[in-house]
Amino acid sequence: MNYELFIAKRIIAGKKYKNSISSPIIKIAITAIALGIIIMLIAVATGAGLQYKIRDKMTGFKGHIQILNYDNNNSDVSTIPIKKEQEFYPKFTTIEGVRNVQVYASKGGILRTDTDFEGIIFKGVSSDYDWKFFEEYLIEGRLPDFNQPRTRDVLLSKTLTDRLRLKLNDTILTTFIKTENSTLPSNKKYIIRGIYNTGFLQFDKAMMIGDIREVQKLNKWSENEVGGFEVLIDDFDEINQKGIEIYNVIPSTLNSKTILELYPNIFEWIQLFDNNVWFIIAIMIVIAGINMITALLVLILERVQMIGILKVLGSYNTSIRKVFLYNASYLILKGLFWGNLIGLSIIGIQHYFKIITLDPETYYVSTMPVYISFTNIILLNLGTLILCFLMLIIPSYIITKINPAKSIKFA
Repeated sequence: MNYELFIAKRIIAGKKYKNSISSPIIKIAITAIALGIIIMLIAVATGAGLQYKIRDKMTGFKGHIQILNYDNNNSDVSTIPIKKEQEFYPKFTTIEGVRNVQVYASKGGILRTDTDFEGIIFKGVSSDYDWKFFEEYLIEGRLPDFNQPRTRDVLLSKTLTDRLRLKLNDTILTTFIKTENSTLPSNKKYIIRGIYNTGFLQFDKAMMIGDIREVQKLNKWSENEVGGFEVLIDDFDEINQKGIEIYNVIPSTLNSKTILELYPNIFEWIQLFDNNVWFIIAIMIVIAGINMITALLVLILERVQMIGILKVLGSYNTSIRKVFLYNASYLILKGLFWGNLIGLSIIGIQHYFKIITLDPETYYVSTMPVYISFTNIILLNLGTLILCFLMLIIPSYIITKINPAKSIKFA
């Protein structure tokens, strides 16, 4: 029989325990544990949610890896064509983990109405394009159908339609800048078949999605000439490795860049979220540990006579320490239970009802995204339990200083 656990259970279940002087201090300690795990869960969920959502939106617009010409073109406009017939297109046969390879070509232009105008990048895509991203953020209309000889259908963001006072199925006039093969600006009319809203204003305010054949005609390219290739992979965590593998198999005249290399500032910024989360976790565990140390010391001092009696009856200091450590562990577990219940409820409410909103110009999202895995929940709880328990071991040594003769003198 584990008599230390038995005594700890009797102490916890006793009425005197609930009505003792230490009761309010114990409640404060439990509350501190609960608040700590709530804040840690929210910090992890919001930090991971922002990272995943921002990177998913960027890869939705640009792909995980882009295959381009070796040139000094740092803009989003395609200038020098690439031959569509490549060994890696339409599929990499020697590299695993590649979900899709899709062609694209981009051209700068201006959307004009009777009263307003906006500069845009017309991104032409083909029938091999993966529409899963835009299916998620499509709020009106439908996706363009490129399985026909020609289509003037385009996707436009809600940001642009609101600015230009346009609506679904409107015909828009677009003026494209001249190139080496086109001496005069070209005017084209397109039909808004779908309106999307990602909340990523950097792209929403400038991106129009349409048929790659339109860009090819504007640039006077052949059907076999494209602006580049976008590669989608299965696991984002392998993006650097896949980027190297792709670079090694493509022709020497082409270059490949990961989305991390194309937009380093954004990804360096979102990586700072990890530092903030770790800082919050450390602070919360320290606060919870200090409150538990206070509660343990009060529990020990309140039961000095019981400790003296147990020593007289032959209990070792180690056994008596176990009694109070069991007691403290119960308090930690109780705080963790309520903290998880409340914290996960808050995360669930935000996930389904999107109560907290953000400025998309600053955070690239319009609502606070949350994401937390079962593994993160287990690690946070185990980490808090173990670290708080370890912090209680040293204060429990005060039991060894209690003299049985003095402690039971007035019992």
